[in-house]
Amino acid sequence: MGFEELLDQVGGFGPFQWRTLVLMALPRVLLPLHFLLPVFLAAVPSHHCALPGIPANISHQDLWLEAHLPREPDGTFSSCFHFTQPRAPLNTTLVREAQSPGELEDTASTVPCPQGWEYDSSEFSSTIATEWDLVCEHRGLNKLTSTLFFVGVLVGAVIFGYLSDRFGRRRLLLVSYVTSLVFGLASVASVNYVMFAITRTLTGMALAGFTVIVLPLELEWLDMEHRIVAGVLSSMFWSGGVMLLALLGYLIRDWRWLLLTVTLPFALGIISMWWVPESARWLLTQGRVQEAQSYLLRCARLNGHPVGKDSLSIETLSKVAATEQAVRKPSYLDLFRTRRLRHISLCCMVMWFGVNFPYYGLTLDLTGFELTVYQTQFLYAAMEVPSKLLVYVLVRYAGRRPTQVGALTGTGLTFGVRLLTSSEAKSWRTALAVLGKTFSEASFTTAYLFTSELYPTVLRQTGLGLTSLVGRLGGSLAPLAALLDGVWLSLPDIAYGGIALLAACTAFLLPETRRAKLPETIQDVERTRRKRCRPGTEWGR
Repeated sequence: MGFEELLDQVGGFGPFQWRTLVLMALPRVLLPLHFLLPVFLAAVPSHHCALPGIPANISHQDLWLEAHLPREPDGTFSSCFHFTQPRAPLNTTLVREAQSPGELEDTASTVPCPQGWEYDSSEFSSTIATEWDLVCEHRGLNKLTSTLFFVGVLVGAVIFGYLSDRFGRRRLLLVSYVTSLVFGLASVASVNYVMFAITRTLTGMALAGFTVIVLPLELEWLDMEHRIVAGVLSSMFWSGGVMLLALLGYLIRDWRWLLLTVTLPFALGIISMWWVPESARWLLTQGRVQEAQSYLLRCARLNGHPVGKDSLSIETLSKVAATEQAVRKPSYLDLFRTRRLRHISLCCMVMWFGVNFPYYGLTLDLTGFELTVYQTQFLYAAMEVPSKLLVYVLVRYAGRRPTQVGALTGTGLTFGVRLLTSSEAKSWRTALAVLGKTFSEASFTTAYLFTSELYPTVLRQTGLGLTSLVGRLGGSLAPLAALLDGVWLSLPDIAYGGIALLAACTAFLLPETRRAKLPETIQDVERTRRKRCRPGTEWGR
């Protein structure tokens, strides 16, 4: 008897599983609240050099700025420079009253802001950019916080992945909740930029526990028939978290209070651990038969399956445990040992990098649009729901590969069209950004299903771990790519769009998995000709 047969006895999809899905909804909602938080936390409002003696009269302020600040090519006042000596505006005596004639010489020489900056507080009362002047020559430090956060997620995924296999899903999930709360509160209390950057990196490491624990804990209590449905439902909680972030960002304009608001719910997660079950499958692999029996009986009781201790005796569970323990633990090297697996792994790595890189490039940059950042963020989140529903239809009837290639191609083309659109046409640029976000979200959703079907059962979790690791690398580099606009204004869009098109071409090299039998062993993958299932029997229905 295998573990799947045990699940059939106790119920593979019932009230017990629903309760687990609801409990796991909290970390799925909290993840986007922190992953996408830089949209508001690190926002850069309009700013210019701090100028002494600026008049209180509003009608004179523009003249004063005209006299002290150069203009950019688009006609706006410079954010990072001011004239070494004020220039007298035409038909005004404002500056002449304050300066001697010798100081009125028309000069084009400019210098950086020596006395700091003045920020427009109409949209954000406080951000980390205004707190520590992360603008102009320090603009890179502002973007670096997002990169360091995602580097922390990358490192934390490796750590939590190893520890959860050794010490259990439930215990490490509790560790993730506690450390996320502690480091989140430390970020709120940061007294300087260095402390904030370090604590945000550690927060990313702590949050990585959710990314590698929640999904396996859900799947290990679900039967095969309901795993995709549960996956779609769980992904909707992410979209809900993005919508919630837009609302919280609109209501809370100070970065410390906003960060505190999205951090405190971790305390609720700690309390919820009282009802979170440990994975019975993992307990059996560790030889902890009595604990596994306790959870299985609890599952059967809640699902209304009359199963006694005789049906789930220690002897029966010991045999299942022996079978589970006999399975050899795979390694990342196994993904490259054979020719076909090597081809799949390399292509999937490029594909996942190309999925994450433009996704976070779009999601973390909400400037230059006709809508406010709050409206754009909410619109992005709202478009994720129909995008995921459309993917669910397309992968079933058009196929996994066409859907993935089409979504990545659409993402790349929207960046290309943006290059041809004037920066003044904000309505068009907004529409293109929303369309690109829809395509990007579709590629993200498809990648999980497509990749899981390409790898055999014995290497599926390992393959997903490697590809998602490379994907997180793409996510960590996306904020830094935005700094390329200092070299050439269009270079970030070229980078995002080019990587998406490269990933689309790479995804085209992968085999189609629609109506194909799910591979169980490495030998199944290596067969050059795959047997097709009869119509209507593809995996996932």
